[in-house]
Amino acid sequence: MDFSLSDKSCDYLSRVQEFIEQHIVPYESDYRKENQRLNAGPHWREWQVPPHVAELKAMAKKAGLWNLFLPDAELGQGLTTLEYAPIAECMGHSLLAPEIFNCNAPDTGNMEVLYHFGSAAQKTQWLEPLLAGDIRSVFCMTEPDVASSDATNMQTTITADGDEWVINGRKWWSTGLGHPDAQFAIVMGLTDADADKHSRHSMVIVPLNTPGVHIERMLPALGEYDAPYGHGEVIFDDVRVPKDHIIVGPGAGFKIAQGRLGPGRIHHCMRAIGAAERTLDMFIERGTSRIAFGQPLLKLGGNTERLADLRVAIDQARLLTLHAAWQIDKMGAMKAIKAISSIKLVAPQVLQRVVDETMQLYGGAAMCHDTPLPDLLAVAKSLRIADGPDAVHRATIAKTEVRAWQERMNER
Repeated sequence: MDFSLSDKSCDYLSRVQEFIEQHIVPYESDYRKENQRLNAGPHWREWQVPPHVAELKAMAKKAGLWNLFLPDAELGQGLTTLEYAPIAECMGHSLLAPEIFNCNAPDTGNMEVLYHFGSAAQKTQWLEPLLAGDIRSVFCMTEPDVASSDATNMQTTITADGDEWVINGRKWWSTGLGHPDAQFAIVMGLTDADADKHSRHSMVIVPLNTPGVHIERMLPALGEYDAPYGHGEVIFDDVRVPKDHIIVGPGAGFKIAQGRLGPGRIHHCMRAIGAAERTLDMFIERGTSRIAFGQPLLKLGGNTERLADLRVAIDQARLLTLHAAWQIDKMGAMKAIKAISSIKLVAPQVLQRVVDETMQLYGGAAMCHDTPLPDLLAVAKSLRIADGPDAVHRATIAKTEVRAWQERMNER
């Protein structure tokens, strides 16, 4: 295993880092203030994107720092998962950065779905404008009335009727649903209740202006509506789309989901590590500059030892994630499932731990938007649910370990 950076990865990493330092970080404070002014409260139909965001995106696109996640030399920059991983970490230093480089969720996952599984017509109609940054998209999977950590529980139905699919059901925590540029959703639902449990579900493309699509509300995540993106609850009431809006075909939902969730988890986890690195810098800055009881905070209450532990935890999480990225490139996402589950378990926990310890040093200042700490805490905690509960990842890891042990025993 060789985790050293290629020349190509080094080049993009240095350029992304310079762009973030020069153009994004200096704008973050103004962005938070402007976003709060434009998008106060749950009134998602009135949400707006601060105008400077589009200017920054145009700058990034012109600089060739665009669609870096996609391993295609024409549509993206041709980076492997392992080559992109440190760049994703760099983007994690700013909550705004992934949007600026067109590397933000859920659009990256949806673009990967359409890139790998979409028909030529679907790519023309939906993938191309996503890659251009002209529209945004939504992924509708989780449901409020079932335990969605087991995706086989999904009850939303996708029923054939002549030349159309008819969708009925309710989805929630559909990220990006409130964005003014959101044009379509990829919806996962039940097409054949009698099939094998991993062949019952399918994915269809649903334009959000289709009759019967009702956005009920935006859901506050730990008290924040995350405007102008939002996490929404949406009802599909006899929604009809053409037969050619299905992706691959009936029963392919789980196959597509596994392909979507593998590389995307590398992106999430490396961004979490980047956020942890930035937070650790804040820990050190606060700990060395603030004086209490005659000493810097860093020398009080075991903070020096905490700093060392946090440093080690971040480095361990990074190596684990790079190992998963290497496995995806070498073996594919399905064979790297244990490694992917491991990083989904570890990386958000590490970020949450670093943020929590840093908030202790910042005191009251950590509770408001004078710092990015509240948003970082929400991201960390949300990832531990959005990417599946810790218990599910542990179960997957344990299952693969037992299976490997049994195979070793059978060989003796």
